[in-house]
Amino acid sequence: MPGTKKPVSVLVLIHTPALEILLLERASHPGFWQSVTGSLEEGETLLAAACREVREETGIATAPEALRDWRLSNCFEIFAEWRHRYPEGVTHNLEHVFSLCVAADTPVTIAAREHLNYCWLPCREAAARVFSWSNRDAILMLPQLQSEAD
Repeated sequence: MPGTKKPVSVLVLIHTPALEILLLERASHPGFWQSVTGSLEEGETLLAAACREVREETGIATAPEALRDWRLSNCFEIFAEWRHRYPEGVTHNLEHVFSLCVAADTPVTIAAREHLNYCWLPCREAAARVFSWSNRDAILMLPQLQSEAD
């Protein structure tokens, strides 16, 4: 039976002012590291989904205005093992990129059902560790975006 998950998601790069990136290790795939990600729920805006996913996956409560909308989206093929979650025939997802700058000492509480561990890494190390090309590319873009914002 096909699922009902929407093929629209958010990717949120959580970073410190020194550009250390928060990565989460997937519980369903040990060794697969990523930034905060998640699909939109019915009737939810991109910004609301980004805030909800940050809170659910890291315990960090953030106001919508603290998030930076990159106005960047990536289309990628959904892994075959996860396609059953989506309506029949859906093969691609549209991911929207956001970032959130937090203090270096911000406490993180991972969602145990979704993640095994977390770490903070400098940009290049974080980009090398993530399994997703869209996550890697966003991490590598972060220093330029931050310098433009300053």
